[in-house]
Amino acid sequence: MDLDLRGRRAFISGSSEGIGYAVASALAAEGAQVILNGRDPVRLAVAVDRIRSAHPGSDPSGIVADFADSEQVEALLDELGAVDILINNVGLFDLAEFDAIDDEAWMRYFEVNVMSGVRLSRRLLGGMRERGWGRIVFIGSESGVNVPADMIHYGATKAAMLAVSNGLAKLTRGTSVTVNTVLGGPTLSDGVARTVRAVADAQSLPPEVVRDAIIGQNRTTLLERFIEPEEIAHLVAYLASPLSSATNGAALRADGGVLTAML
Repeated sequence: MDLDLRGRRAFISGSSEGIGYAVASALAAEGAQVILNGRDPVRLAVAVDRIRSAHPGSDPSGIVADFADSEQVEALLDELGAVDILINNVGLFDLAEFDAIDDEAWMRYFEVNVMSGVRLSRRLLGGMRERGWGRIVFIGSESGVNVPADMIHYGATKAAMLAVSNGLAKLTRGTSVTVNTVLGGPTLSDGVARTVRAVADAQSLPPEVVRDAIIGQNRTTLLERFIEPEEIAHLVAYLASPLSSATNGAALRADGGVLTAML
């Protein structure tokens, strides 16, 4: 399917690996000019080169910035300029007991997971409306709907992200700009894969055994396996395209069936 993205300019936060990289690759494959982002300049350069090699004729680039630092975000925005597609992907994730999470950790999670999307959207949405077309997609999580007891800080930020996305969509009334959220489920991102390998090494087990054991503990997934980053990216690419023109203010699931309620 041709998603009609040739010539569109797209920025994907937190895209040197994982879901963000998969989204950048999917958009580049459809002809979009992608701008990647990461904190580590070496890893970001490698990611840009991977996109260029995988999609000959594409013109990817990268901007280094840490979304925990508001000054770096402002500098990124000054360098970035106007874009047609904004993918708010960057985020922090970990397991932690509620009473072990101090105020500083809470604020860091909100700074990166919520304020990243606020700052980027605040600067870029107006231009989309003025030019008459644009797409903003937030990479959310099923944890923002069904908050896990061992990730309350993470789930709270993902719930806040949903609220921001829903509110922003109301600012696009009568335009060809849309704002949507993708609710991802348990995904075998690079970070998760590294954790699996570390646990496997510590227990002298094959990584696939540990991986299957971890996902096997999730009794709510209908997929019964980890989601691949590319599977999230397929839905994001559609939402970033003109083909999704009737979808706005929505939270769409790519969660492997973890959220099983009808609504």
